Amino acid sequence: MDTSAPTSKALKLIILSSALAAFMSSLDGTIVNIALPTISDIFDLPSSSVAWVSTIYLLVMAGSLLVVGKLTDIIGYRKIFLTGFVLFTLGSFACGFLPEMTGMFSLLLLSRVFQALGGVMMTVIAPAMLSRYMPGAARAKGMSVVVLFASLGMALGPTLGGLLTEYLSWNWIFYINVPVGIAALILGIFVLPRDEKAKFTLKGFDGAGAVLIFVGLAALLYAFSEGYKLGWTSAPVLICIVLAVLCIAAFIVCEKKVKSPILDLNLFKNPSFLLLNVVLCVMYFTLAGAQYLLPFYLQLIQSLSTFESGLVLTVMSLGIMTAGVLSGQIYAKMVGKIRVLILSGVAILALGYFFLSKISPVSGLGIIVLGLALIGFGVGLTTTTATTLLMGSVKPEKNGMVSSITGLERFAPMTIGIAFFNLLLIAGVKAIAKHTDITTRPLQDVAAGILTSGFDLCFFVSMSLAVVAFVICLFVKESRLKQA
Repeated sequence: MDTSAPTSKALKLIILSSALAAFMSSLDGTIVNIALPTISDIFDLPSSSVAWVSTIYLLVMAGSLLVVGKLTDIIGYRKIFLTGFVLFTLGSFACGFLPEMTGMFSLLLLSRVFQALGGVMMTVIAPAMLSRYMPGAARAKGMSVVVLFASLGMALGPTLGGLLTEYLSWNWIFYINVPVGIAALILGIFVLPRDEKAKFTLKGFDGAGAVLIFVGLAALLYAFSEGYKLGWTSAPVLICIVLAVLCIAAFIVCEKKVKSPILDLNLFKNPSFLLLNVVLCVMYFTLAGAQYLLPFYLQLIQSLSTFESGLVLTVMSLGIMTAGVLSGQIYAKMVGKIRVLILSGVAILALGYFFLSKISPVSGLGIIVLGLALIGFGVGLTTTTATTLLMGSVKPEKNGMVSSITGLERFAPMTIGIAFFNLLLIAGVKAIAKHTDITTRPLQDVAAGILTSGFDLCFFVSMSLAVVAFVICLFVKESRLKQA
């Protein structure tokens, strides 16, 4: 990579470029689902078929993350950044234009593949660029801006998607990416330092490992995302689970033997590096439960509309934004005591789940808003500080690799978490119903009480897992996460 230090103005523009990448990737993760019913009607498809618009994006993103992380370290940040935005922007335009022009739903899925490939490059490149170009003291501030934009994209997605679908057409949930993508592409061309080597070689690239991890992760996440719908003992789900186990096991064996592995397993020999990654996995696993369950509680128990539920859930994103900005401002002052920030974030996260575990059919929105605000603040504080610490713990030539690891720790645990909490809610409601006297109260009150108790159980489990993550944090040593 170019070793010359960018000017102060250039650094600000690099942060903006990284932030736009995070914003677009995050926005696309939340804007599409709201339009799926409309797309189902337009193409006259069942919900199981149209769900592939989201599923195929998830599978390509998750399967490609580690591979793109390695390619980033080989090819260079500028080339990956520009390629990612070209693919994502063209893929977005194709998603909106080709299916409408041809009437072929399959072209929407194919376009989503290209969009996902661009999206994964954008997901990996943002933290990697900041870690490479930002001086140590300012890195957390840059990361906080990226977290801010990512949270903004997550918050705007459902509302913006609903407005575009209702007042324009479903195509515009994809077209909205095009002008932003073009602006970011132009910015990247003029701002990003040129890669040190005009030419690069993929000689020795771990092709076998790339195939194994792509198939393994895609099969694993497909099994968990479709398991409830198809049945956990159905042939497709069982085959995918077996395939995932075999491919991931073979990948680990392969990575131990190759000269230039896609994933350097030696990184995890550092206990603090390993434990901090486990904390992030647990955090995103529990976050999936909150994001998945709360819309059901708000609409079924609180009788809120879809739009009103979306507004309430926006509180979580606001909490993430606030904590992200705050942690970026104080990170440099806390060097040597970064673990205190992470512990505080996880503790606040656990407190948020505690409040949500106390909700009832007659709870006001106050306790829900408080719980969401605390969860968001805890996630923002933990994410910014932990990611900055992890990115700074490796040499620059492995920034892409570590960035892809932190990206995978969002996708995989959240997908598995949704399946887990869905099963936990169903099992909890069934168990509670067996021990509930339905003869002394109105049936609707009994149903609401049983369902709310199921939600309480799920949030209690989330709180317990957050406490486990807090204990794990106690064993993280910042001094062992210094760059080798």
